[in-house]
Amino acid sequence: MATIAGHGSRRTVAGYDRFPDRHSVAKSPRIIVYCSLFPSAAAPTAGTFIRERMFRVARRLPLVVVAPQPWSPFDALVRRFRPGFRPMAIEHETMDGVEVHRPRFFSLPGLLKRFDGWFMARATLPAVRRIHERFGATLVDAHFLYPDGWAATRIGRALGLPVTITIRGSKDEWLVDTDRRGHLVEAMRSATRLFAVSQALVRNVVERLGIDSAKVSVIGNGVDLDKFAPVDRAEARRRLGIAESAKVLIGVGNLIPTKGFQRVIPLLPALRARHPGLLFLIVGGGASQGDMRGELEALAREHGVADAVRLCGRQPHEALKWYYGAADVFAQATEFEGWSNVLLEAMACGLPVVTTRVGGNAEVVASPAVGELVDWWDAEKFRDAVDRALARDWDRQAIIAYARANTWDARIERLVQEFERI
Repeated sequence: MATIAGHGSRRTVAGYDRFPDRHSVAKSPRIIVYCSLFPSAAAPTAGTFIRERMFRVARRLPLVVVAPQPWSPFDALVRRFRPGFRPMAIEHETMDGVEVHRPRFFSLPGLLKRFDGWFMARATLPAVRRIHERFGATLVDAHFLYPDGWAATRIGRALGLPVTITIRGSKDEWLVDTDRRGHLVEAMRSATRLFAVSQALVRNVVERLGIDSAKVSVIGNGVDLDKFAPVDRAEARRRLGIAESAKVLIGVGNLIPTKGFQRVIPLLPALRARHPGLLFLIVGGGASQGDMRGELEALAREHGVADAVRLCGRQPHEALKWYYGAADVFAQATEFEGWSNVLLEAMACGLPVVTTRVGGNAEVVASPAVGELVDWWDAEKFRDAVDRALARDWDRQAIIAYARANTWDARIERLVQEFERI
């Protein structure tokens, strides 16, 4: 495989004069987080689960974020047909006191994806080197196996730094059966330590590709109880213009095929016959993988439930509790998941969950007291599970208590301990 050489310049990186010289830094973890999926003003919801996790680590350990941005001269043309494609963020900013750098790397839309890791590593090494020289990093912490994790191991080798990689979900699992399979194996073998957000990812990615599972620590995501908590149901419905007597389903996520909104809509006619006035709230927007809004609207018309499907658009985290609070059941027919944050968010707001038995979902919906899992994909069984959930008198306080036992605190403590051991 290709190696990376070159030293880059020693010019001062904006904001780094405040860090001491690397040789005077105590031997405690100082982390460069390396991940192309990270929030920005241009894409505020991209990788929020990574920011939530790592900015909590930043309260304990110093860290800097490097978020490589894919770029090609053809991007502007693609955006004529897909307006949300590769929104370009500013190259440097400070978020909650954490430096975020976004160097660009060459990546052709939809083509030559097996070379993205090489282009990413080659283009971003100089920026990471400059940050390392000022910051005195002790490790690189990458998220997703490819291209990010693969590129990070090359950069770590060039800089003499250990590298950790977090295996996160559908993106990593989907690549197992592509021409990037070998890159996944190489990234995992080259990493000092692997993390996975669910045990399912250990089975479906790590063990399936022949990597020793002893190299992996499973550390799931948590829920932020400051943002997700029960609200007054009547007030929530008043805000959203929903009748108090209506039965309400909700699903939250990007409007892309893997999230499965298109699988729930055809079930609504039968469910509405059992629950008159049923309403399905879909909260989310398009992503770089596409935007199904038009297809979902057409599907609702085709099945005669256009009046029952409400596409609410993307909502800030602070507003989501009102949407959860207005609903009776969270229902999502998702195809791939590593660890679905929205399931815990819904539970923290008191909602039972009906979802598919894929990825880490069974590790989140781990008790019949909080919801029901349906094998992938059985439309009739999913419909019946939603019907039962709508009719059941749930112990909402037990659901909330379950979510509260899954906050970030214990997860972050384990993660910090792992970094300290490295």
